[in-house]
Amino acid sequence: MREGLSPKNPSHVMTLVSDERTARAVADIVMETFDPNETAAAAFENEAAGHWETEVYFADVPDEDGMRRLIAETVSAEAASALVFETLAEKDWIKASLDGLSIVEAGRFRVHGSHDRSRIPTHAIGIEIEAALAFGTGHHGTTRGCLLMLDHILKRRRPRHVLDIGTGSGVLAIAAARALRVPVASGDIDPIAVEAARGNAILNKAGAYVTPVVAKGVGHPALYAQKHYDVVFANILARPLIKLAPQIAAVAAPDADIVLSGLLARDVPGVLNAYGLQGWYLSKRIDLEGWAALLMHRVAGHPLTRA
Repeated sequence: MREGLSPKNPSHVMTLVSDERTARAVADIVMETFDPNETAAAAFENEAAGHWETEVYFADVPDEDGMRRLIAETVSAEAASALVFETLAEKDWIKASLDGLSIVEAGRFRVHGSHDRSRIPTHAIGIEIEAALAFGTGHHGTTRGCLLMLDHILKRRRPRHVLDIGTGSGVLAIAAARALRVPVASGDIDPIAVEAARGNAILNKAGAYVTPVVAKGVGHPALYAQKHYDVVFANILARPLIKLAPQIAAVAAPDADIVLSGLLARDVPGVLNAYGLQGWYLSKRIDLEGWAALLMHRVAGHPLTRA
């Protein structure tokens, strides 16, 4: 999943230094409000400085007064007054944003940047994500929730066929491939995300197992040819998840684990209803930072669950 799709050529940035709760709230409201093709948001802890920071990148000149009103109405007047707007000079802005990110721990998995490579313990599976802030660094609650679900699944079974829909930076596909040493099918609607995911797979020595394709849902032969996936990840958003329910149900094995994320709490009932109509029920739920990750299983005997 994208943590706000960063503009290809960002011209302006909005920053905020605050506590964790405020930083995450500001990043979330930006992701919910603005076109992800024009605006990118990230909230992260600056361990060296001892505070949290929010960075929002814009492809065009932002409406500063409008942004302050939005943050004042949805977060707080104090946060709105502390916003800082700057024009970006030519620089490697993605690298600059990622340098402050800390290691993400999710069960056996550790998502990190190159600056933390030496800090990954030998017993953990390290996933290095360096140049893909736009497509998911692993620091978002949705991505970490999915990694925790994968860790939970691996404690009770060893899947052979895995599908990652909306792969973004490829974090989930790479995690599954590194843990299982099996090919993982993955796709994303955005060709730039697919390119980033391929690069990250190679960087993480998973290039032989992860070859992402450009696809809407499972609309690519490399994705729908299997039709019996043991595990399906779909870390996108509520509306596309609901639309994709029949497609995902059609390619999942009878005993599959389906992990759905990218959901605010208010989105969960509608998603559960859509998948319930396809013969699935909620087995486990993880809530992190206001986002929910759902683990779905098939209802035994449901007409749509017969292989």
